[in-house]
Amino acid sequence: MAVQALSSVERGYDLLAPKFDYTPFRTPDQVLEASAEALRAYGPFGEGLDVCCGTGAGMRVLGALCEGRVTGVDFSAGMLAQARQAHPEAGWVRADVRALPFDGAFDLAVTFGALGHLLPGERPAVFAGVYRALRPGGVFAFPVGAPPPVASRLYWALLGFDLVMRVRNAVWRPPFVMYYRTCPLQALRRDLAAAGFRVTTVPLDALGTREDGGPRGRLVLARKPGSQD
Repeated sequence: MAVQALSSVERGYDLLAPKFDYTPFRTPDQVLEASAEALRAYGPFGEGLDVCCGTGAGMRVLGALCEGRVTGVDFSAGMLAQARQAHPEAGWVRADVRALPFDGAFDLAVTFGALGHLLPGERPAVFAGVYRALRPGGVFAFPVGAPPPVASRLYWALLGFDLVMRVRNAVWRPPFVMYYRTCPLQALRRDLAAAGFRVTTVPLDALGTREDGGPRGRLVLARKPGSQD
């Protein structure tokens, strides 16, 4: 893990790939299942794309919702090797998600746990690429967690992690981009809308509620306008 943290993002995830599914960084099954359940009301879908697919955990969601072929895209060869081994029936593409090589090919795109590996200034290019990759009427969906209360241990743990990463990137090259506090919902909605999406959210009821009664997580639904809109 120390070697990974001192590597570039791509090299770091190549190193982590064989053990990634056994780390806390993998999206929990509960979140995947809650996302699939929330998306079921908007399907079924045809072709599906997992953006920043990692080892392929999102294939569980796409496989349950898509009637056509499903594809994963990532820039880590190590991650793709693990994904290909776990899901040989899917298609796998190595590419930079800031320049996705697709045009009107998919009906549903998802991403899980990847936005923290993008700097805020990189999101517009990614969202524009996903928009281009979808057919008219297609949906881009991903879960976001509710921000933890300031008084909680989780709030300070995430803040501390981000501060450590910022110090690391200030003194060490190449940078390793992995932050937990760079994706507030309001900023995500703004960037998605700027890319042309119509954005709504739905609560992930299966994840429960916070003490204040709000949902612990929401599913962002960004729809590309259809030909009849």
